[in-house]
Amino acid sequence: MPRTPDHAKMRPFYGFFHYLAGLVHSMWFRGEVAGTDNFPAEGPFLIASNHASHLDPPMVGCQIAKQMRFFARKSLWNNRLLAWWLDQVETIPVERDSGDIGAIKKVLLALKEDRAVVLFPEGTRSPDGHLQKAKAGVGLMACKTGVPVVPCRVYGSFAAFGKGAKVPRFGTPVSIVFGPPIPAADYDDPAAGKARYETAAQRIMERIAALPEPRYAVI
Repeated sequence: MPRTPDHAKMRPFYGFFHYLAGLVHSMWFRGEVAGTDNFPAEGPFLIASNHASHLDPPMVGCQIAKQMRFFARKSLWNNRLLAWWLDQVETIPVERDSGDIGAIKKVLLALKEDRAVVLFPEGTRSPDGHLQKAKAGVGLMACKTGVPVVPCRVYGSFAAFGKGAKVPRFGTPVSIVFGPPIPAADYDDPAAGKARYETAAQRIMERIAALPEPRYAVI
């Protein structure tokens, strides 16, 4: 059963950019979107997606009829204007590869407030568009929350605006597919000891890698 749309619960500022991102996707990067009926019908959840472009967060977020929270590297808050905008859309600042306890607490609070959270297991944008090894941090986040993780794969975003590109290639289709939610029992193995979080991250990344590109005709 598809999740009930939560547009009315979005903050107006977020709602405006949610609508704008959807408009940009449909006008200039129109691709197929599949699997939106895989979001849990109720309760908190995480979304874990591959990451090949700056386009990924807005293109993924605009497909979900609910206010999401995203991560961004803490150094972006050095710019006052950008910091203000990131705060307005409730972005979570994080120190990469540091086991940021503050970020974990903010994820737990976001889930408690019924704000689903989008994670990018690779940690940063892929340099060549291919899937990279997942960082243990996403496994840590998932295991600490114990909520279902919806795998997501974005196709075409590297070609549209990959790392190193100066301007987007408008007209390049960006397709997005969401897979069935992964219950905690399937990604978390407490018996794995020190490898617990790395194992969880790898299992989540495997589900992302297994998602096929939607091949339906775009009308």
